[in-house]
Amino acid sequence: MRDILVLADLLNLQTDEHRANDYGGGIAMAGKNMNYFLMDSIPNGRIKCTLANWTGVAYKIPRIKLVDCKNIDYLKQSGVYFLFSKGDGDKPLVYVGQSGTRKNGEGILNRLKEHHASPKQGLEDWYEAVAFTTSNNIFGATEISWLENRFFALALTANRYEAKNGNEPNAGNVTEEKESELEEYVEYAKIVMGVLGHLVFVPLVQNRTIQNTVCNETDDYLEFSMEQKMQNSGMTVKAQCKRSSEGYIVLRGSVINSKTNEKTCSGVAKKAREKAKVDENNILLEDVLFSSPSAASMFVTGASSNGYTAWKTAEGKTLKDVETSEAEEI
Repeated sequence: MRDILVLADLLNLQTDEHRANDYGGGIAMAGKNMNYFLMDSIPNGRIKCTLANWTGVAYKIPRIKLVDCKNIDYLKQSGVYFLFSKGDGDKPLVYVGQSGTRKNGEGILNRLKEHHASPKQGLEDWYEAVAFTTSNNIFGATEISWLENRFFALALTANRYEAKNGNEPNAGNVTEEKESELEEYVEYAKIVMGVLGHLVFVPLVQNRTIQNTVCNETDDYLEFSMEQKMQNSGMTVKAQCKRSSEGYIVLRGSVINSKTNEKTCSGVAKKAREKAKVDENNILLEDVLFSSPSAASMFVTGASSNGYTAWKTAEGKTLKDVETSEAEEI
């Protein structure tokens, strides 16, 4: 077994206060000390995770390893858990649940056992669970109900996963003081969840109300745009794209071509265009992530396009120019 100390960068997993700094605030985000314990001595086995200055304890549990968790005392406490499934649609699936400590002394673990034995309770084909509790077992019924509701709402807002709860969990009633404490717990849990491999709480584009009015070449979230008259449809496409640590995000509100050149448009772009949600004016209704800038630009034009020259900053610099300048600074 290995105890791994990780200093995480976590650009995409910051609190609201620090995320705003990515858009011109000028204050660097501090690193986070995280402890990973590989309980099975393999990276795809069970993982226990704790974070400095946080009373929370998190477990990542593959479904096939659930049987090996019967002696974990923390999992016999109250807490909130998540079931994950790859699903058959465009998005992976998540189920958010809670469990209080029961008379038999089993809390979260007993609920996970029920999901395993009766898969239709939640997600039938879930492959992995992530559970959150505390080192001092302080969660009561009110706290876990509030947390379940809060996590469910965050998952819906982020829109990365399809939440499969039948109904919105009841938030219950907590005092202002307790809500403040629980919000702090949630902020740390969001970081832990992302580092454990599930960006279920992280929108593709964060702090959307804050826009880059002046582009900074060192900004990982630098915004680009393109405008082009399309001969096959006669329309003018106008699109915005953000470069992120995950790739290139064509932003909702972009106008994409109504027609596709089947011969020159890449397979990735064509598939994304087929699934894209647009209105009657071909205005994109949701953000779409691509691994390359050219796939992003071909998604917009519906034809062959070089994203390194098609995407430009407000000052007219191409993506290629920006990356060349960045390379010179290294």
